[in-house]
Amino acid sequence: MIIEKTGLYDFFRRCQAESLGGFRQVIAPRLSPKNPNVLFWDKWQGDWEFVIDSYRTVDPLRILFYSARERILPAQTDNEKRLIVGAKACDLRALNVLDKALINTDFVDPLYESRRKNTTIVGVDCNEIAPTCHCNLVEGAPYAKQGFDLNLTNLDANYYFLEVGSAKGQELLDLMQKYVKINRSSEDDLNTRNENRQAIEKRLKLQNKQYERDPQYETLRTADLTKWVDEAYTCCGCGGCTNICPTCYCLILNDETAAEGFIKDRSADTCQIHGYARVAGGASPRPKMYERFRNRYLCKFRYMPSNFGLLGCTGCGRCSEVCAGKIEFREVVKRIMSAGKVKESANV
Repeated sequence: MIIEKTGLYDFFRRCQAESLGGFRQVIAPRLSPKNPNVLFWDKWQGDWEFVIDSYRTVDPLRILFYSARERILPAQTDNEKRLIVGAKACDLRALNVLDKALINTDFVDPLYESRRKNTTIVGVDCNEIAPTCHCNLVEGAPYAKQGFDLNLTNLDANYYFLEVGSAKGQELLDLMQKYVKINRSSEDDLNTRNENRQAIEKRLKLQNKQYERDPQYETLRTADLTKWVDEAYTCCGCGGCTNICPTCYCLILNDETAAEGFIKDRSADTCQIHGYARVAGGASPRPKMYERFRNRYLCKFRYMPSNFGLLGCTGCGRCSEVCAGKIEFREVVKRIMSAGKVKESANV
């Protein structure tokens, strides 16, 4: 199916203004008024400039489902129906990781689950790539194959190719058809979609050619620890990388109990600070900076695959972008893996 852009954008504006379909919020990537290269999530309203088919936002999609700080007792579940437009493949893959961590047979996070149930997600293929994007290095692509309710691919200046991915997506499509003209796609439209996807993927692979590696991530664990010391040299342990990572969900529970009642707040925590997981006696499991630095990489490439069957890195590149120490994530992975292979060869 194909849909005209102007009609689609008007539909999103009406959803926000008139609560079409019961949607109380429409959230999309808004262009920063101060920096033309930065997009951030905001409510679709007014004459603000929203760009849904560029690259990913500066803030991960996770923040719309798993807040940096919120009250969990007494639980304040949010049942407000909302529509998120412009989610990218890297963030959709990250939600898949969070789903496995936060909604499973052993544990269900009620706040996260409530938001997931009440949110419809419209994914949009990347039409541009950021300098740090590298989803192709971690089994991904700059377009979503799953995880969306509806997905849009830019065909040309006037039309999107539209794909349904779920029952919620079909419900949204049925609503759209009442307000926007939607046509059946032709074989030429499908070919154009595929060509556009191949073109952006080619650009991404060219950008990351210098960082290509054999995905044998066990070598990250076996590499000599002195290599991790070298790589962590400029890390200041600020936690920026984990705070902006789309798959990090570590928390610390704060007791805010007062005379009026029993209150618990949860806040984002990070394995990159010295006090993380400190026990009552004061001992810390990873007192040295390089140990905490190493743990984050092993979490993404060893621990999360072991626990959830999925890589914890989706290639969004936000950690490199935010790093105060100017650490390039792709370079670290390649160098450490090369060092691990050399050690394995020496032990044979």
